[in-house]
Amino acid sequence: MIVLQVNQLYKSFIADEILSGVKLEVQHRDRVALVGRNGAGKSTLLKIIAGQMSYDSGDIIIPKDVRLGYLEQHAGIDSDLSIWDEMMTIFEPVRQMEKRLRHLEQQMAERYDDDKLLADYDQLQHDFKDAGGYQYEADTRSVLHGMQFFHEDYAKPITSLSGGQRTRLALAKLLLSKPDLLILDEPTNHLDIETLSWLENYLKGYDGAILIVSHDRYFLDQVVSTVYEVSRHKVNKYVGNYSAYLDEKAKNYERDLKTFERQMDEKAKLEAFIQKNIARASTTKMAQSRRKQLERTEWMDSPDGDEKSASFGFTIERQTGNDVLTIDDLAIGYPDKEISRNITMRVYREDRIALVGPNGVGKSTLLKTIVKDLTQFNGTIQYGSNVQIGYYDQEQAKLNSNKSVLQELWDEWPLLNEKDIRSTLGQFLFSGDDVTKAVNSLSGGEKARLALAKLMMQKANVLILDEPTNHLDLDSKEVLENALIDYPGTLLFVSHDRYFINRIATKVVELSNTGAFEYLGDYDYYVEKKLELEEIEAAKLAAQQTNDTVIATPKSTTSTIDKDAKKRERQIRRSIEDLEQKMGALDDTIAQLEEQLCDPDVFSNHEKAFTVQTDLDAQKAAHEELEMQWLELNEELETL
Repeated sequence: MIVLQVNQLYKSFIADEILSGVKLEVQHRDRVALVGRNGAGKSTLLKIIAGQMSYDSGDIIIPKDVRLGYLEQHAGIDSDLSIWDEMMTIFEPVRQMEKRLRHLEQQMAERYDDDKLLADYDQLQHDFKDAGGYQYEADTRSVLHGMQFFHEDYAKPITSLSGGQRTRLALAKLLLSKPDLLILDEPTNHLDIETLSWLENYLKGYDGAILIVSHDRYFLDQVVSTVYEVSRHKVNKYVGNYSAYLDEKAKNYERDLKTFERQMDEKAKLEAFIQKNIARASTTKMAQSRRKQLERTEWMDSPDGDEKSASFGFTIERQTGNDVLTIDDLAIGYPDKEISRNITMRVYREDRIALVGPNGVGKSTLLKTIVKDLTQFNGTIQYGSNVQIGYYDQEQAKLNSNKSVLQELWDEWPLLNEKDIRSTLGQFLFSGDDVTKAVNSLSGGEKARLALAKLMMQKANVLILDEPTNHLDLDSKEVLENALIDYPGTLLFVSHDRYFINRIATKVVELSNTGAFEYLGDYDYYVEKKLELEEIEAAKLAAQQTNDTVIATPKSTTSTIDKDAKKRERQIRRSIEDLEQKMGALDDTIAQLEEQLCDPDVFSNHEKAFTVQTDLDAQKAAHEELEMQWLELNEELETL
């Protein structure tokens, strides 16, 4: 079923054409991405589809019964309610049905033989169940937990939340409303890696259609199955995830480039023939015929178009010693609050270290402490010989002056001439009138490029980068990655862009409130190794719970091996029987708890429902652990 159809859509701002002849289609359960450079018109197209912006001509067809939900960039909830009460506003119709059920139950207690009353109650109970009445509170807790809002946060007033928290809460509310077409504009902003992973899994199982703008390539690869590229006012469709889109686009570019070059050769020959023969009486008719052919032919535009890419690289003036940073037992935070302690790290020359961890754990704080923007609480930071640090601040707090872009750069390097400053700015796509713009009027992407230009000019041998890919479009991210890959110095950076981490990092340091743990590899290795360590810990815990012991005996004769194998087989069979009994008992407990959740006295009481749900989750987790042990023992039994 088609939930959205866009046909021949045109949109201009005064004389500037933004979208031209756009065609787009979304069907039920489609996962569609809109990609393109900053300023290409992606957000404009989403706003038009969501009915928040007008368009010049064309058709947007959305069936009447399709509910549309839209989350724009930097959206946040502005409400005087608490977090929980705000989420409950979504389910007001269901809660009214619940009140009606309670009222009918009171009437039934007095008029138990009223058949009409019983029939009304049965029908209402059926409608209540279909509307998710028995699970809406559990769904709310699940989504809030995924967005990093926990039970102790539920009573907090929304007015006390930060901008990033309000954005996450707006996303949680939209997900809970479950529209048929979910439109998300940069939903991965303000999300840490753990929350991103949760959102990916949630969207994979989402029952409706999704139309999404994102610059997170890892996220797009995991979620989407169709990509529409917005480029040069047009929209082109590619089937597959983001990586498939890149492959197909590269093939199309090579094909179009060959066709374009062939056409240009043909055009040049026609023009040369016309110029050479138009003045001769004997050949003028042939030249005029070629001229008509030249004018009638629709010559192909260059596949490169007029879209320019930034082009820059990072160099150093001199190399550091082998030891760049030595951090021991460091405690960090702000004057009124300690955030993290016991941080010990070693940074060596040409390391590429990604710093990861949940929001609020102190990643940016650690970087600011290293560059001496913040004072450390305890511990030591030793800087190696010849260390010269270049720092990229994700907040771009220092880029707020009234100076022009040109003057901002020139004031820091006054000995350079204007031509060299303009040339540097040109590498970062500042040309013509762009260099006269006031710094405080720049967009997020423009400020990011200006900050990178200043960083390049420093020629520092250690780069400390805090979310360097924020505000950059996909093309600029790729240019930055290539520049950092070729950089001969040392890198320490914070990023939530997992694709970026995979391309750049050779080490991943996970920061927590109680220290730092190092993984020798990229992001995928970090995830794999962390999962492996968690499984080892779970196996140790399971072994303690079941008191399984594996007795290792020396291998000697065949008969001894057979006896040992039979003995181990008996042990395994006893363990399997024991596990099956425990799983059976847990199955009964789980069934009882699920019945309790359906009890009106429980699900209507938040505290009771939360207690039962917590117990249910714990029992299910224990069942899963036992099930894994049961599977492992059965596999071992098959090999004996």
